[in-house]
Amino acid sequence: MIRNIASRYFGKFASYAFAPKIQKIINSTYVKIFDIDLREFQSAQSYPTLNALFTRELRVKREFDTSPKTLISPCDSLIMEQGNVQNNSALQIKGMVYCVSELLGEVLGEGYFYTNYYLSPRDYHRYHAPCDMWVEEVRYFAGELLSVNRPSLLKNHNLFIRNERVVVVAKDNKGNKMFYVAVGALNVGQMVLNFEPRVQTNKKANINTSYTYSEPIFVAKGEEMGMFKMGSTILTFQRDYTPLTHIGEKVRFGDSVGEYH
Repeated sequence: MIRNIASRYFGKFASYAFAPKIQKIINSTYVKIFDIDLREFQSAQSYPTLNALFTRELRVKREFDTSPKTLISPCDSLIMEQGNVQNNSALQIKGMVYCVSELLGEVLGEGYFYTNYYLSPRDYHRYHAPCDMWVEEVRYFAGELLSVNRPSLLKNHNLFIRNERVVVVAKDNKGNKMFYVAVGALNVGQMVLNFEPRVQTNKKANINTSYTYSEPIFVAKGEEMGMFKMGSTILTFQRDYTPLTHIGEKVRFGDSVGEYH
């Protein structure tokens, strides 16, 4: 696929360490174009590659509500869409329905609420656990790398199903099954899942793969789960909670976005 090949080449460019003077120009230009706020991070000139800037770590730990009843935003993002899963369907954006079972690899039960978190190129690119999670399985689905911005969501039917993605299947602290999906996109050279290094995204011969764990992997609320090496989308599907967010709202990792019933 042309987009996948282009994204691999962009990934190589972004991972290459140019001479310091050139790299400073590249980084500064990127920050200026996307109006990136670096107050919580190191200076743009300190990153040796563009990928290092994309995947920058927070310098100061963000505080969040540690109560077990509260769900937090997994990332810095825009709430592009949210709502109840109905008849095995959800919205990628208003007017564009997709089949949830095709996305996740299984049919959901009743009572699931979904949220689409869109990370733009200016956002912090690391993603975290919205609650305590006991990971039972990871599913990798090979696919395209269509852009996930608003124009693309409005244009491309079944975009999330068509795109490369990693589905994390877990139990939350209420014992409910939950799904946490990292969706690939144009120029995402790689999606990283910290606890599962066998997942290798955007490779030449990718095939659908799954990894199951006889002993679930515990990921604490707020713990870093992985990163995008460019902006993309996180989708969550969870039960028995009341959302505190609205479509079109900008959220940051650590913001309270829901409360369990």
